[in-house]
Amino acid sequence: MRLEDLAGQRFSYGAVGSTLLDETPPGYHRLEHRLLLGSGDEVFRRAGEALLTWRMHRAAGVSVKATDSPAVIGTNSLGRLGLIQIPCRVVWVVEEHDRIGFAYGTLHGHPESGEESFLVTREGDEVYFTLRSYSRPATWYTRLGGPAARGTQTFFANRYAKTLRRLATKVD
Repeated sequence: MRLEDLAGQRFSYGAVGSTLLDETPPGYHRLEHRLLLGSGDEVFRRAGEALLTWRMHRAAGVSVKATDSPAVIGTNSLGRLGLIQIPCRVVWVVEEHDRIGFAYGTLHGHPESGEESFLVTREGDEVYFTLRSYSRPATWYTRLGGPAARGTQTFFANRYAKTLRRLATKVD
């Protein structure tokens, strides 16, 4: 699969945009992970930039090619973890005074079916990262993997959060 092949793909799930509403469709597994990144305007700015430009994903070890950087609604992305391809499309983006982030939904060929959101928020002076997703297996190996597949999702949620904290607080 190539990034160019994603243009005509349809989503592999029906409840597109539900992470923005904080809703989990019936039959999907929900995951939420939140981490304090630091404090101040500079941490917020750096975290938002690293998130929207796919830097967080790449620094966490996921090879990503995307049609747009920074991410915009409709951006197609093709991630890769070893031999596993991860085709997605951005379904919403938010860039506000106290919130920066986006969500992407899975396309056919993704090992899971669902949506994942990445959001940096400012609460007073503190800056947080929240990853929220809902998913269910879409391939034989994720169905067979069951709890191990969900463990992999939890592992990457934690890895993304720690990577973003490092990127946002790193002094050049």
